[in-house]
Amino acid sequence: MESMRDINRVMEREIAKGSCPLKLDHIEFGDYSYQEITSKEKLLEVLSYLLRIGDFKQYAGKTILNNVYMDLRGKKPVFKRTKTAMERNNIFATIRRYAKKLKPQYNGDVYLETVRCYFDIPQENLEKYRYTYQGNETYAFLMSDKYIMALYTHCLVARKEAAMQDMQVEGLKEKEYGMVKLKNVGEVLFQALLLDNVKVDGNKIYTELYAIYHYIK
Repeated sequence: MESMRDINRVMEREIAKGSCPLKLDHIEFGDYSYQEITSKEKLLEVLSYLLRIGDFKQYAGKTILNNVYMDLRGKKPVFKRTKTAMERNNIFATIRRYAKKLKPQYNGDVYLETVRCYFDIPQENLEKYRYTYQGNETYAFLMSDKYIMALYTHCLVARKEAAMQDMQVEGLKEKEYGMVKLKNVGEVLFQALLLDNVKVDGNKIYTELYAIYHYIK
C-alpha cells in the first residue's frame, strides 16, 4: 500500500488538473451507526440499496459514478468505481455468493455500520458544485478516478484509526461500541462510500461510509 504522503501527493496533482479540492476532515459515529440485519432478504435489500439496483435503481443518478464499492477478486477485496448497472449487479452477485459461504445465522451476527465522513472544501469553491437533482438541492463534486480512490483511502484509514482510539459515542450499546473498536468482527461482507449522496448540514459537508460486518459472538 502506498504511504499517505504519496497518496496526498497524488491528490495535489489531481487538484492541479481540475479535481475538486474536497478533503476528509474527520469521521463520526452516532446512534445511527449500527443496524442489525436479521435475514438474508434484508441483507440483499441493503446491498441493492447501496448498489442502486433492483427496487432502488431510481437512485442511480449521474453522480453514482463517484461511488466506491468493494468487490472480490478471488478471496481478496478490491475497491473500485462502476460505470454501469451491469457492473453493480455483478458485484451484488459476488457478495451474495460470499455471504452464502460465510453461512450467517442472522441472529445478531450481521450488522450494517454507517459512519459519517465529514469533508472540507474552500467556501469559494463550494457554490460552483451546487445543482438540483429530482427537485432537491445537492452537490456534484468533479473528481478524477485517482482523486476519488485517494479520498476513499483517507476514509478507510480514519476508520481503522478510530478503532484504536478511546472514542466515546453516545447512544451505543456495549456490543455496538465493541464494533467501533472492531472487536469480534470476523469478516467484512461489503463496504461502500456513497459520494452520490453528499449532504450539507449548515457549513458541514458529509456522506456515509458503509460496511456490512459478519460478527463473531
